[in-house]
Amino acid sequence: MSMFRIFDIAGSGLSAQTLRLNTVASNLANAESVAPSEDAAYRARNPVFAAVFNQFATPAEAATAQVAVKGVVESQAPITRRYEPGNPLADENGFVYQSNVNIAEEMANMISASRSYQTNVQVMNTTRQLIQATLRLGQ
Repeated sequence: MSMFRIFDIAGSGLSAQTLRLNTVASNLANAESVAPSEDAAYRARNPVFAAVFNQFATPAEAATAQVAVKGVVESQAPITRRYEPGNPLADENGFVYQSNVNIAEEMANMISASRSYQTNVQVMNTTRQLIQATLRLGQ
């Protein structure tokens, strides 16, 4: 496997974790939002990733893969209903519907995504250093 291929692999990981961090940020921003109906309530979103193998690779590169985003799915966790008759978004029975975002879970996702991002950056930096050291051998 070419050392330059490592940049493609780590780069796809960086892109995936960027999407994950943006999704977590969106979920946290809407964690306390309310809506007038269960259908209108914000539902937590989660990206779905998959490893994609290079089918056109030579035998030496057959083990390489990249991270692909397959989509973003909405959580099926139940929406919380609260009785707040004074809220302008309350329905005719006085209920508002709060998003199903679990703040503790989202914070754990944020830490995990941040660490994964940092790891991919470290892989790229180490590869760069190895390539530079290899080039210095010829001096």
